[in-house]
Amino acid sequence: MKLLAFALSLAIPAIAQSPGAPVFTPLPPIPFDTSLPVLRAHAETEKPFTVAGERAVVLGQQNGVFEAWPLPVKLLSHMTIEAEIEGYTVPIDVNQQAAEIEVRPDRTIITYSHIGFTVRQIMFSPASGASSTPGAPSFSSAAAGERVGSKAASIADQPGVGPIVLYEFDCVHPTDFTFRFTPELRWMWPERNEGVPGMEWIAGPAAAPNAKEPGPSGAISGVPLPNHGYYILHADYPDLAGAVTIPGAQPGILAPYQERPQVHPVELRLHIDPARDRGRLFPLLMAVGMNKESATNAALGATLQRLNESIPDLYKQQFESYKKLLANSVSIETPDKTLNEAFQWAVISIEQLKTKSLSKQALGGGDNKTMGAPEPALSSPKGPSHLATGDDESKSSMIGDETALVAGYYASADSARPGFGWFFGRDALYTLFAVNGYGNFALSRSELEFLIHRQRDDGKIMHEWSQTAAFIDWRQFPYMYAAADATPLFILAMADYVRSSGDVGFLTSHRDSLEKAWAFETDPAHDTDHDRIYDNSQGTGWVESWPGGMPHQEIYLALLDQQASSAMGYLETLLPGTGPKEAVKARRRAEDLANIINSEYYDPQKHCYAFSRNPDGSLDRTTTVYPALAWWSNSWVNDRGQIFNEQGSQSSAPSQTSRTTILEHPDGCLQQLAAHTLNTDWGLRDVSNDEKIYDGMSYHQGSVWPLFTGWAALAEYRGNQPLAGYQLLMENANLTKTQDLGAVTELLSGDYFVPFGRSTSHQLWSSAMVITPTLRGLFGLDIDAQTKTITVNPHLPANWEKAALRNLPIGSDRVDLFFAHGANGTQTVQLESSNPQIKLAASTPDVGQTRDGLEIQRAPIQIVPINNPPLPGSRTESARILNETYGTHKLALTIEGPAKSDLVLGYFLVNPNLKLNVTGAELNPDRRYASYPGAPALLPSMTVHFPPGEGWKGITVILAW
Repeated sequence: MKLLAFALSLAIPAIAQSPGAPVFTPLPPIPFDTSLPVLRAHAETEKPFTVAGERAVVLGQQNGVFEAWPLPVKLLSHMTIEAEIEGYTVPIDVNQQAAEIEVRPDRTIITYSHIGFTVRQIMFSPASGASSTPGAPSFSSAAAGERVGSKAASIADQPGVGPIVLYEFDCVHPTDFTFRFTPELRWMWPERNEGVPGMEWIAGPAAAPNAKEPGPSGAISGVPLPNHGYYILHADYPDLAGAVTIPGAQPGILAPYQERPQVHPVELRLHIDPARDRGRLFPLLMAVGMNKESATNAALGATLQRLNESIPDLYKQQFESYKKLLANSVSIETPDKTLNEAFQWAVISIEQLKTKSLSKQALGGGDNKTMGAPEPALSSPKGPSHLATGDDESKSSMIGDETALVAGYYASADSARPGFGWFFGRDALYTLFAVNGYGNFALSRSELEFLIHRQRDDGKIMHEWSQTAAFIDWRQFPYMYAAADATPLFILAMADYVRSSGDVGFLTSHRDSLEKAWAFETDPAHDTDHDRIYDNSQGTGWVESWPGGMPHQEIYLALLDQQASSAMGYLETLLPGTGPKEAVKARRRAEDLANIINSEYYDPQKHCYAFSRNPDGSLDRTTTVYPALAWWSNSWVNDRGQIFNEQGSQSSAPSQTSRTTILEHPDGCLQQLAAHTLNTDWGLRDVSNDEKIYDGMSYHQGSVWPLFTGWAALAEYRGNQPLAGYQLLMENANLTKTQDLGAVTELLSGDYFVPFGRSTSHQLWSSAMVITPTLRGLFGLDIDAQTKTITVNPHLPANWEKAALRNLPIGSDRVDLFFAHGANGTQTVQLESSNPQIKLAASTPDVGQTRDGLEIQRAPIQIVPINNPPLPGSRTESARILNETYGTHKLALTIEGPAKSDLVLGYFLVNPNLKLNVTGAELNPDRRYASYPGAPALLPSMTVHFPPGEGWKGITVILAW
C-alpha cells in the first residue's frame, strides 16, 4: 500500500513523455470571413450566448464565462480569465472587461477591452464533414476532405471533439493570463455519472535550453519555447476521460499525494509576449474519449494535436457550410429590415440545433441494448400487447449516428441538463413546417426517420429522447412516449414534407410507420368518452399541469386529430395500391370531427371555443390560446378546394370551403387572440390574464411563448386579419436580439417584457415561428410540388411598395417570387423560374392573370399595421387592432388601447382623391405618417383618442367612402 501511495505521489503532478509526445502550437492569423450576416451588441453579463453544432456546444454568459460540451459530455464549466500585467500591481478580472459580443453564423466573438490589453474570444462548433444543406445533395466526409483537408473532415466527424475556442491577445506589456475552470466530465442527463474527475497534467518534452520560437512574421522573438502539455480528466473507470490544454500554457497548482486533501482551482497559465504573440491565435483544445481506446492519455493527446492542426481547415469548412446554407435557403426582401434579419437568423438558429445522436455502437462501446421492449409511458387498455416485439431488433440496429433536431440550449449551471438539449418529437415536428418552408428537405427526412426509428410498436410517436438515452434503459423514465400530440403531428409533418418536396418515394418507403401512427390515433380505445376524438388518455395534450387536475380532452389535441385526419386523406391518395375509399374514409373522419368540435366546444358566452371537455360533457371554459390551432393546417380540404365523395371522385367543394378554418364561429377567437388579455407587446400568453388561474410567472397558466405567438399570427393571417397578423409576427421577430443574439427564447413573463430565468434561450420552435407565419401567413404561400403549383394569398402591409422571396423551394426546383403594389390599385405577383411547368395561382378573389403572373385587386383603403417593440421590463401598453372588416364602401376597425392614450394610424388610398368620412377617429390632413425609415413616400394618417378612465378601452372606427 505504501508503494502504491508513493507511486501515485509521483504520477499525479506530471508524467514524463517521450519525444514523440503531442506538440501543441499557437496558430497564425486565420482569414475569418466578414461576408455573412452579423449581429453586434454591448456585452451584458446576465444575457446568454450559445455556440451550437452537431457534435459540440459552448453555453455561457456574455461576460465570457462558459461551459463546454463535446456532446454528450459536459467537459468543463465556469471558465474564467484573470490577467496580470507586467509592472501593473492589480490583477484584472478579464470577464468584467467584456465589452462587445459579435454573433455570426460561423462564429461568435466576445471582446474584452482594458487599458492594458484587448482579448478576443472566438468560438465555433465545427460543421460535420458530411452535413447537408438545402438545395444541394449531401456530400460525404471524403468530399469534404477534398475541399478543406481530409484531416479536418475526419476530426469534425469524430465524437467527443471540440468545440473550438480561440484567444487572440493584443497587449501593451507582457501579460500572464490565468484560465480557471471547473472540471466536470459528466454525461448529459440521465446517464449515471461517476463523481468528481481526477486531474493529471501530462507534460510534453522538455524544450532545448536555447530553443527560440518564431514570432508571427517568422522573425526570431528571442522568447524561450515553452513546454507542451495537457490536462487529463480521469473518471473512475477507463472508458471515459477528457483532455484540455492551451498551446504554451502551464498547469496551475498540482498538489502532491502527500498533501492534506483540499480543493485547488484547475488552471492553465499562459504568458503572452506582445512582440511574439500579437496576431496569433491560442486555441483552447478540448476532447473527450468515450470508450477504452479513445480515453487513454496517448489517444487523447493525439486527438488534441490533430484538432490543433485542423483548426484552420475546420473554420473554412464551417464557413463554407453556412455560406452554402444561406445561398440555398429561402430569403425574404421587404422594406422591414427587422423582419428580413429575423427571418434569416431563424433559419440559422434552426440549423445550429442539428445534432448527432450517438449510441454505444457508434462509440465502439458494444451492443446497443437499450431499445429493448419500450413500455408505454402511460397505462394502456391494451396492456402488454402494446409493447414492441420482433421489430425491436431491427429498430435497434438503426439507432446510431443519426442527425436530428434538439429542442434548444441554455447553460446547465450545476446540473447535467443544458436547457432542453435533447430530442423532442413535437418540438421538431412543429419546426419541420419551417424547415420545409426554407427548403432543407434533407433535414426533414432525417428528422422524420429519427422519429420512425423510435416509433413504438403500436404506432405511437416518441416525445423525448435524451442525448444519452441510447446508453441506458430509457424505459425506466416516463418521458419517451409521454405526449399524445406527437402522433398526429407526425402525420401532419409527413403530409407537409411530401406536399412541399414531391417526395412520394419517401412516403412509400415509410408507409408502414405512417399507417401504424394512423391506427394508433384512430384506435377506439384511445377515445375513452366515445365521441370519436383522440383524447388525453394517451398522454398529455399540451399542458403538463392544470389547476383542478389534468384535462380529459383538450381542444388543442382535438384540433390536431381533425387536421391529421385530413392530412391522412391527402396522403392516402398518393400511396400506391390504396383505393379511393381509404382517402374518403379519412376525409370523412376529418369532416365529422370538425362538426363534433363545433358542437362540443363552442362557448357562445365567450364567442370562442373552450379549453377542454370533461368525460361528462361539461367544459372548462378558460380563455386560452389553443383555439388558434384551428388554422395551423389548411389541409381539411384538399389542395384544389375540393372534397372527396363516397365513390372516390372529386367534386366541387361546398360553400364552406371558402372558410379558412373548420370553426363555424372564428371571429370571436381571432379577436381574443389579438386582445391585450391574451396578447402582450412581446407575444401570446397561453391563458388570458382575466382568468382566475392566470399567473404570469407560471409555465402553463400565463407565460408568453413565441410558439403560441406563431400559432396566433398564422391564424390571424389565414383568418383574413392581416393587421393583427403582422403585429403578432413582429412580436416574435423583435425577439431576435432580446436575449441570445440571433435566437428566439423559449418563454417570457406574462406581465413584464423579460424572459424567464430558466427559459431555454436558443429554442428550436421559437425560431420556427418567425419563418412559418411569414411564408404561410404574410405571403400566404401554399406549395404543391405534385402539381407544381404555388398558391399565394399575400397580405403585404399598406406601406410596402414591394417584396421578394428568393430561392423558394417547390420540389427539386427553386423559384423567385416578386410582389409589388402597382399604381393602378392592384398588387402584382410575378414568378421567375427556369421550369415552365411551375404555375402560380391565388386563393383570394378578384385575381387576374397577366403575362408574368397575377394581378390582385387592392382594397380602396388599407391601414398600416402597428409595430411598437417594447422596452425591457415594460408592461403591455401598445394599442392593437382586433378586427378589420370590409363592407360596401366602408371599413370597420375594432381597436383597443390604454385609457387616455392616442394612436396614430397611417393609411393608404388607392385613389388619393377618395373622399373619406370617418367616425371614431380624426383625420390629420397636415400630418403625414412615416411608415418606416427610408420609406419612399409619407402616408396620410388619422388619430384615435381612447376614452378616459382606467385600464383598456375599446373603440370602433368606421371609414366610409
